[in-house]
Amino acid sequence: MKKEQHSSVIIARQEHGISRKLMSPNALRVLYRLKDNGFVGYFVGGCVRDLLLGREPKDFDVVTNATPNEVKRIFRNCRLVGRRFRLAHIHFHDEIIEVATFRSQAPDDPEPEQLEAGKPEHRQRHVRMLRDDDGMILRDNVYGTPEEDALRRDFTVNSLSYNIADFSIIDYTGGLADLNAGIIRTIGDPDVRFQEDPVRMLRAVRFAAQLGFTIEEHTRKALAAAAATIVRAAPPRLYDEMLKLLLSGEGAKCYDLLCQTGLFAALFPDFSSWLGAESEGFPHTRFGEMLDYVDSRIQQGDKVSQPLLLALIFGEYIDEKAERFRRQGAPWQQSVNAAVAEFMGETCPVVMIANRVGMALRDIISQQMRLKKIPGRRPETFISRHDFNDIIEYCRVTRGDKKEVGKQLDWWAAQAEQQAPVPVPPELMRETEALPRKRKRRRRRRNPNAKSGTEGI
Repeated sequence: MKKEQHSSVIIARQEHGISRKLMSPNALRVLYRLKDNGFVGYFVGGCVRDLLLGREPKDFDVVTNATPNEVKRIFRNCRLVGRRFRLAHIHFHDEIIEVATFRSQAPDDPEPEQLEAGKPEHRQRHVRMLRDDDGMILRDNVYGTPEEDALRRDFTVNSLSYNIADFSIIDYTGGLADLNAGIIRTIGDPDVRFQEDPVRMLRAVRFAAQLGFTIEEHTRKALAAAAATIVRAAPPRLYDEMLKLLLSGEGAKCYDLLCQTGLFAALFPDFSSWLGAESEGFPHTRFGEMLDYVDSRIQQGDKVSQPLLLALIFGEYIDEKAERFRRQGAPWQQSVNAAVAEFMGETCPVVMIANRVGMALRDIISQQMRLKKIPGRRPETFISRHDFNDIIEYCRVTRGDKKEVGKQLDWWAAQAEQQAPVPVPPELMRETEALPRKRKRRRRRRNPNAKSGTEGI
């Protein structure tokens, strides 16, 4: 295993070839403002890594020796966020630049047994470095030097810094060599790094899949050994990380690595068991097909909504649950509701899917029955639903190869495009809808206060 390097390697501007034309103008303004106010400011992490690889960075993160409060005094458009990691967000019209202060791994507070007798609660409310009993970092606001900040990051390829003062790249961890070799390696002992933050395991998988890199041997072994501890991370954070994996454009590769390391079974135990079994003698192949479909959409620059993503990935699993409820006598809508509720109950304790996303997922699946009702009552209301396109796409992807379904979807697409009544082909019109509807006679309500008609005769 590679040892930590405590001496920096500086790559001069003429040696790395990164141009400021490729950088965010707003992020550059932040660096120059910090520099003009006497502070040190670097780009760090993924943006430097991606620029060196010839990829377009998604965002530009800044680190500085200015504290969050000092950053706030310099920038009027600054908002301080976070408690676990105190950060400054610099708001521009169409972009937010995240600014962090150089951090250190060394705690600056005494251990609980060293606290003054009679005052433990007072002191513990103000600790800036806090870990749980298993070593996971709960709070990290101990400030340090640029080198200490680099050494506390997750992987060597994410620890490279770009210095605006002389346009050089600073490497404290051997990250440039790993970048050139295509290796994902933790900084320091991987067992400790994954213990400090289990989500780093998911990040290792995502970077390896997205960049086409290989996870270094010791890092990979430690990851596989610690896979079961991924459930220690906060469920909402795990959901966000899973979205990044599945919407990375390399979701199929991510899934393979998650399975190889045991992470997928730890995150989705029930669903993983279902995937490993057969239904009526047939394997569940649709899951892999849906991963490939989502990857192709993302690679083409399209967006896939969260509810549609979950419907595509977990739809077959939910359909089987709904079918079980239907065999027990539940009607269509009730069976789908029960199936989605059961799925959410299994998943959310580990990977927290927001309730609004779960409801939207339920609607996409349940509204498949509405597509068969052509034209049905008030088709324009159905078309005006905000999730209409997701409902259509889910049906087209999962059942569009059937001739009758294809005709139905084509009719709905034409209806939506023209925003005007479209004649219904006879073969699509349901027999009950082809007949004229009988108008129900309204029954006159009797006035209880009215006198009997026989009175006064």
